[in-house]
Amino acid sequence: MTIYIDPPAWPGHGRLWSHLVSDVSYEELHTFAAGLGVPRRAFERDHYDIPDLRYADAVRAGAVEVSSREVVRLLHASGLRRPKGRYPSPGTRSS
Repeated sequence: MTIYIDPPAWPGHGRLWSHLVSDVSYEELHTFAAGLGVPRRAFERDHYDIPDLRYADAVRAGAVEVSSREVVRLLHASGLRRPKGRYPSPGTRSS
């Protein structure tokens, strides 16, 4: 099981955010995030948004540090990339 995280560089809500991804499955990603205590609402299409204050926790738990460019490459290569506006997040209801 390998989970990846990019540096906290994405601004929002007064802080910086990282993206936590899997290159194997969403199930693997959800399991890892749950182990960190990250709420499911932090999942967005194909990744979890992780606040800068939790970055070190994710790395200590085994997430591999990669660049933001590498996160996108890994998602595309695995077939798990879900571009914004094309797919609803798994488990969400459409109206």
